[in-house]
Amino acid sequence: MKVVITGGGGFIGSRLAHRLLEVGELTGPDGSARPIDIITLLDIGYSDGLPVPDDARVERATGEATDGTLLRTLIDRDDVAVFHLASMVSSACEADFDAALRVNLGAVQAVLEAARARPSRPRVIFASSLAVFGGEAVAGTVTDTTKLTPETTYGTTKAIGELLVNDYTRKGFVDGRSARLPTVVIRPGRPNAAASSWVSGIFREPLNGQQAVVPVGGDIRVPISGYRTVVDNLIRLHQAPGEAIGPDRAVTLPSIAVTAREMAAALTSAAGDRELGPIVHRPDPLVERIFAGWAQTSSFQRATELNLLADEGLEPIIRGYLEDFLG
Repeated sequence: MKVVITGGGGFIGSRLAHRLLEVGELTGPDGSARPIDIITLLDIGYSDGLPVPDDARVERATGEATDGTLLRTLIDRDDVAVFHLASMVSSACEADFDAALRVNLGAVQAVLEAARARPSRPRVIFASSLAVFGGEAVAGTVTDTTKLTPETTYGTTKAIGELLVNDYTRKGFVDGRSARLPTVVIRPGRPNAAASSWVSGIFREPLNGQQAVVPVGGDIRVPISGYRTVVDNLIRLHQAPGEAIGPDRAVTLPSIAVTAREMAAALTSAAGDRELGPIVHRPDPLVERIFAGWAQTSSFQRATELNLLADEGLEPIIRGYLEDFLG
């Protein structure tokens, strides 16, 4: 079994590769379990701070996920699974509309077309986002059946990606599944251009003895999930029988809705005797506007029915990060 991960040099992509090596096998397009003999990571670059697994089964390819010709050389077997994680992030999409369309929409269509070229109808997991919801819907609890009314360019590209996955699956080209990710924590390294970057920073920077800046109000709720849980859920969604998912291939992943104040309190509790850097609140109008258009709570009944996992709270997420990245 071959696995192709776009965005494989990123945080979730590299963690997914590590976890797939531990799992050792996936369900193939024919429905049988097959051992993983190669994992191909595709990214525009690789960081020493996010090392890919040192394993003979892992290979790196450098390039853009919009490159259909390159993708066809990577998705080159019938026994293949594709995890499409590559994407521009939220704030970057707001800053450059044209690039957001080219990269996010171009990549999802290129991936689906490359998978479509295989006669085996391979499984394709598309990393979507809760940002597909917006408008009046986010005043309450969004569900798997809430109408998609995104209020950001990032969310719009993800919503269109979900519709493409649905249609390519309906046509029998691929066996697609869209995973609506909440904000994923705790990302190591430096902050990125995502509007939600501060949600990892509120944990990461104090643990490194540095100041964390929170650009939104302390009482706004943010649906989050730990990276260990998200990676396991991406694999579980891949493994789910297609008939159990049904015609709507988008599944909202489990999350816990917490405020910045609750995050800070959990950090203090989980850190023990470790000296922490300060957390300061400094409102940023752009980030606040983006968060105002995102869901603050979500339900995930379909994910539960598909045996996907939910985090047990903030402290286990923090302890997992301490174990994996701070020894």
